[in-house]
Amino acid sequence: MTETSTDQSNKAAPDSNERSTSPRTLDFQSDTGASGPVWLAAGLVVAIVLWMGSGFVFPTDTTEEVPARADPAPVSVAVTPSTAEEVTQIFRAEGQALADRDTMLRSETSGTIVEVLVSKGEDVAANAVIARFDPSTNQADARRAAEELNRAQREFDNAQALLDRGIATADRVAQARATLAAAQAQVAAVEQAADNLTIAAPFAGRVETLDLDVGEFVSTGTEVGRLVDITPLTVAIQVPQQSLTRLAVGQTATVTFITGETRDGTVSFIGTAAAAETRTFLAEIEVANEDGAIPAGISAEVVIPTNDVTAHFIPSSIVSLDPDGTLGVKTVTSDDVVEFHPIDIVRAQIDGIWVTGLPDTVDMITVGQGYVSAGETVAPRPEVAEQ
Repeated sequence: MTETSTDQSNKAAPDSNERSTSPRTLDFQSDTGASGPVWLAAGLVVAIVLWMGSGFVFPTDTTEEVPARADPAPVSVAVTPSTAEEVTQIFRAEGQALADRDTMLRSETSGTIVEVLVSKGEDVAANAVIARFDPSTNQADARRAAEELNRAQREFDNAQALLDRGIATADRVAQARATLAAAQAQVAAVEQAADNLTIAAPFAGRVETLDLDVGEFVSTGTEVGRLVDITPLTVAIQVPQQSLTRLAVGQTATVTFITGETRDGTVSFIGTAAAAETRTFLAEIEVANEDGAIPAGISAEVVIPTNDVTAHFIPSSIVSLDPDGTLGVKTVTSDDVVEFHPIDIVRAQIDGIWVTGLPDTVDMITVGQGYVSAGETVAPRPEVAEQ
């Protein structure tokens, strides 16, 4: 009996070493408080599912209408009425004043200058003598040529007389005639040389330069001076090829020189061949300058009225571009709808421009054109003039 109890006691009380090394598991089934949160979470899930499905089980019979968004109010723009007017189209170009005639004075013979009759800057008449050469050599040549001519003439007369009497032959007469012709040519050459002993003005003008001194030897062909005629002046301009048909010989022009002087002129020449580099045509305007007050070589502005067109005068600030880059003006129709009209500029002024391409009468948008587009309805209002 005692041994049995001892054995059972040993089985019921395990070894302390075995108790300390064996893992122990937690068991909450016996804990009544641990099951509370699980049931609470499950209840919340069921409640959410029932609330979400209630719309399908119990649909509402009433629906609220969402109010429609109101259309934006039309953009307010300022407009100004405009009526087309007749305006003169003009061609404007920059040019240069040129002398009507400009030539170099050259020596036509060789010799020593014995007299200079004019000074640089002096006005001379046509054929006026400017300078003279020493005539000594020419006078000696003239006397010799005259004696040779007399001798040749006598020989010819004798030969002809002998031929008439039947003594001389025809060959002798022909030889005498040739000698006479050579003597006559020599006389003519000496007379021409005598004319070349003077340097004269080929036309009336001003002696611009003169490089001659008494006692100076000058060779044939040497440039000794320059003669310029500025009555009238010629103003040369270049005309673009697209404007060539607008000009014609005989048109009047207004020329303003850089000196501030303004003169009337006439188109005297229009070229028929364009410059290869610029594709422009030369045109010339003749300007009266009898007093010689306007010098040659200065710049000038030329304005030529061409033809009359019907155009509107508008401020340049209202010009705009369409999506394609076309220059135009926006207007408002009678139905308050914006329209875009392409334009062409025919004349520009400091305070505005003249344009074509618009109807005869329009309401132009002057304020707000940058905020509206063609086809858009606007609220037009008259433009208020600045005080």
